[in-house]
Amino acid sequence: MSPILALSTPGWPEILVILLIILVLFGAKRLPELARGLGQSLNEFKKAREELDREVKKTTEIVKTTEAPGKEPHNPA
Repeated sequence: MSPILALSTPGWPEILVILLIILVLFGAKRLPELARGLGQSLNEFKKAREELDREVKKTTEIVKTTEAPGKEPHNPA
């Protein structure tokens, strides 16, 4: 088997084995807590990404409005 094939995404059988191992390691009672924590983490990441996108757009609009039309931006270097 080539190394490139070893890095491919896991299929359904591999995912099921991983989920079974997680179930054995953490137990059925801890799985909802883990899933909740993972969901909250993903929501925080999504909020941070959206905030970054808003800041980039805001900065882009500020730069566009402060530049004179037809002139190149000033480079102090």
